[in-house]
Amino acid sequence: MTDPLHTDLLELAQEAARRAGALLRDGRPADLAVAATKSSPIDVVTEMDIAAEKLITGLIAERRPDDGFLGEEGASSDGTSGIRWVIDPLDGTVNYLYGLPTWAVSIAAEQDGETVVGVVTAPMRGETFHAVLGGGAWAAGAWDGERRLACRPAPPLDQALVSTGFNYVAEVRAHQAEVAQRLIPLLRDIRRGGSAAVDLCDLAAGRLDGYYERGLHAWDLAAGDLIAREAGVLTGGRPGERPSGDLAVAGTPGVFEPLQRLLEDFGAWHD
Repeated sequence: MTDPLHTDLLELAQEAARRAGALLRDGRPADLAVAATKSSPIDVVTEMDIAAEKLITGLIAERRPDDGFLGEEGASSDGTSGIRWVIDPLDGTVNYLYGLPTWAVSIAAEQDGETVVGVVTAPMRGETFHAVLGGGAWAAGAWDGERRLACRPAPPLDQALVSTGFNYVAEVRAHQAEVAQRLIPLLRDIRRGGSAAVDLCDLAAGRLDGYYERGLHAWDLAAGDLIAREAGVLTGGRPGERPSGDLAVAGTPGVFEPLQRLLEDFGAWHD
């Protein structure tokens, strides 16, 4: 039986994500991509990002004033309830800037340090993913009703489709490119979606076999990691560690461990 508190947190996260997603979708200037090389569109995206986070934190604080926050755009407070919200109001900023559909609002709720609720909504794809700890992972989209998610059966590693992301610091990107170059011959192929939250949800939905990235923050991972795990995905960082900024790895059982070992051998976690 689902904890009533977790049900309440899920419903609040879903409402906040839906409202923020609508704000970002409907508030994006139609000509934003035309001026994508100028400074002004970056400012617009930043303003939209901040506005979405304020919408989310404002709604949650109104309903649950004692909760804490950790957000990409600066929301940070400890709270006194034991609940902390981990928020990425716009994951996939460059995709959003260029008018690509793979961007999302990511909201997770932690209880005493453990993620218990995760919601990721991708408005331009018409999909929302959610999970409650111990309750499975679910998605709503073009199909009728909600669908329970389950990761793909594990293929041999050389048939695995793996997604990743690249840092915006030149030296880090160069190293990441070297790692990807060594991995590509050992896999079916590599994808670069541009949103960690969406990648993890796609892994949960059976659209990928694995995922890895370096340089992520808690708000990039929190909701997607729970959704993936509740769909049967294994997640971690370096061997024996949890996902972190050093390295986040996720994969179907059978793909996760060999992928993690290769990333360790290739030094994916450092320059």
